[in-house]
Amino acid sequence: MRGIFKKVFGDGNTRQLKKLEATADQIEALEPDMQKLSDEQLTAKTEEFKQRLEKGETLDDILVEAYAVVREGANRVLKMRPYKVQLLGAIALHDGDIAEMKTGEGKTLASTMPAYLNALTGKGVHIVTVNDYLADRDAKEMGELFQFLGLTVGLNSNGLSKEEKRDAYAADITYGTNNEFGFDYLRDNMVLYKEQMVQRPLHYAIIDEVDSILIDEARTPLIISGSASRSESAYVQANSFVRTLKNEEDYTYDEKTKNVQLTEEGINKAESFFKVENLYDLSNVSLTHHISQALKAHVIMNRDTDYVVQEGEVVIVDQFTGRLMKGRRYSDGLHQAIEAKEGMQIQKESMTLATITFQNLFRMYEKISGMTGTAKTEEEEFRNIYNMNVVVIPTNKPLARDDRPDLIYKTIEGKYQAVVEEIRQRYENGQPVLVGTVAVETSEIISKLLKKAGVKHNVLNAKNHFREAEIILNAGQKGAVTIATNMAGRGTDIKLGDGVVDLGGLAVIGTERHESRRIDNQLRGRSGRQGDPGVTQFYLSLEDELMRRFGSDNMKSMMERLGMDDDQPIESKMVSRAVESAQKRVEGNNFDARKTLLAYDDVLRQQREIIYQQRFEVIDSESLREIVEGMISSTVSRVVQSYTAEDVEEDWNIEGLVSYVNGNLLEPDALSEDMLKGKEPEEISEYIMEMIKTKYDEKESEISPEQMREFEKVILLRTVDTKWMDHIDQMDQLRQGIHLRAYGQTDPLREYQMEGFAMFEQMVADIEEEVSRYIMKAQIRDNLQRQEVVKGTKAVSGGGGEEKKKRKPYVKRENIGRNDPCPCGSGKKYKNCHGAN
Repeated sequence: MRGIFKKVFGDGNTRQLKKLEATADQIEALEPDMQKLSDEQLTAKTEEFKQRLEKGETLDDILVEAYAVVREGANRVLKMRPYKVQLLGAIALHDGDIAEMKTGEGKTLASTMPAYLNALTGKGVHIVTVNDYLADRDAKEMGELFQFLGLTVGLNSNGLSKEEKRDAYAADITYGTNNEFGFDYLRDNMVLYKEQMVQRPLHYAIIDEVDSILIDEARTPLIISGSASRSESAYVQANSFVRTLKNEEDYTYDEKTKNVQLTEEGINKAESFFKVENLYDLSNVSLTHHISQALKAHVIMNRDTDYVVQEGEVVIVDQFTGRLMKGRRYSDGLHQAIEAKEGMQIQKESMTLATITFQNLFRMYEKISGMTGTAKTEEEEFRNIYNMNVVVIPTNKPLARDDRPDLIYKTIEGKYQAVVEEIRQRYENGQPVLVGTVAVETSEIISKLLKKAGVKHNVLNAKNHFREAEIILNAGQKGAVTIATNMAGRGTDIKLGDGVVDLGGLAVIGTERHESRRIDNQLRGRSGRQGDPGVTQFYLSLEDELMRRFGSDNMKSMMERLGMDDDQPIESKMVSRAVESAQKRVEGNNFDARKTLLAYDDVLRQQREIIYQQRFEVIDSESLREIVEGMISSTVSRVVQSYTAEDVEEDWNIEGLVSYVNGNLLEPDALSEDMLKGKEPEEISEYIMEMIKTKYDEKESEISPEQMREFEKVILLRTVDTKWMDHIDQMDQLRQGIHLRAYGQTDPLREYQMEGFAMFEQMVADIEEEVSRYIMKAQIRDNLQRQEVVKGTKAVSGGGGEEKKKRKPYVKRENIGRNDPCPCGSGKKYKNCHGAN
């Protein structure tokens, strides 16, 4: 049926290639014109293109000419003239697709054309590689071409200063690794000043080895973590202090709104207990936080009602269903406060400060494209998740490689012996051999056996180093034997040494099949570049992991029935097909796992984009007063609503409302119950807001407007960062525990989305309330400084990373004059309040 369908409609890839070929012919037709231009005239084309774009032409309008210019430039500067197939790949890349070009077909050179074209917009192009060596090599080599054409090139490597990174990103074309681009994005959204950001908006990325980055590494999130500034001892101390307090005298508790707060007397006790002058000073934010959580833990949270203690852990009880919510923790340090109250081991708070997956990082670019030798088997995933098609580009010269059917042995031992014997024979003939292993252990076993057999060889493991590229470069020389785990040395071309063609080219030997066909194809593709001869052969055994997982028992008994020996292989198309269908099944499972991961991560992605957007507005705005007033207004509306929720006015708790507003937003006796008599809830909110605005104006008149603006930024940044980091942590706990709750017919993902949304709403409300309280209550000091919320941060991807220590600005306590207003916010003079003793 598919054959008929193809006959009528044509194969998708063939149709696409026809379109690309028509464009490539136009580019080639311009060659004579380009050859006539002097170097100066060729370089001047860049400025001409930029002007044409400004006048309204599109990139597509100038593609043919621009590509012809780069092609001629490459010929002059690099002494490399892109083949027609490289033009095809280059056009596919500009379209935002994946160009599948076999190893040795010149992907790096093909990428220069779309990079040049898209850099003409002035918005920057990122060329993303799998390791530092390749980024460094390509930036240097291809950089010569770009510089000749009048564009700037940057290299974004690990360990650069902010200034150096900013320069690298300001270049027209920036080379770097996926990790580095990702960490910079996260760090940029943690800065305290706009000037500290290094990246520009994400415009266009060309991803080299795109399958490795967007598929193999898609499940490893990048994480920047730090140790939380809240220490365990602080919870214990706050707990001891709260135990000394008496209800009514030291704190008030409103059952309905679950609001508990210290009285004037309680505040005095806290200050003498912790030996601080003013509890509400900005330098005591952490202390007030601990006290307030300890109060909640003792007054509001009841054991066996709100939580239970089980197997040494505090487990939350769902207030609506009474079910235990294993894996969930209360946020914002409340869980730790309860652990202190119950005299338990306090769980360490390590904080994930920022996190993103590569899937979501690259989906933020306006356009992405990619190159690899192997992508077709994952086409569905590229299309579904990234909206990219895979275009298979034909090779420049016909493939002359001999891909032999798999050899299957009964035991692993039998297989290894055969592999070593095969390598020894080829080695003695001088033919270079590349041995591919799935695991590092296998490469070590083969290496030992080769030593015994007297075969000189190099071993490469998957951690990329500059030395590795050099080994791979020489892997095609006469008599070279190289053992490599599958991912090692990607992106480096194996060129054949003298006389090797006559010996049959590079022999590639696979010691087992990988669970992904694509990885096997990558290994095969190391041989037979640019029409070179070559041979590839996979050796399998019935004891290999893939074979064990997928029904090798029948085959084992078949081999035994045929009376086959351990060292006697079978070579069978049927077995090869069985292996391939096993691989397809595993690939399907892996795709599903990545799709699920993405669905979960999308919940956090939407939240992250909202927070990062708002955070940028905070550091970018001249004045935040409007935003702050909006936050105070939301807080007031929520509070008024909670105290006036009953239908009958007699049941409203106006006393509680007045106490909350005076305690958190105004002076102790500023608002009275009489003032609110006869007003509807909306009128009450408006009335309170008028008083707050008046107080805000007074506050601002005491200092300069500039100081007030900076004060708003300090409070907002600190609050948003603290709450957001705590929220990421909560989402992580929720994510890990959600599967324990897949009871009945609930869909864990849906539960996660709903709870995640509710937690986000709650976080926003908490931010608004805390900002309101600090803006209205905290004393403004002269030497205000924005502060990072966490201590030393380190960036880790799935495979390690780097550590950076950040220094906190030093904040000095200023002296308070006897007649100044008391910093606790009571409204009294310091000498009559906290200065009295």
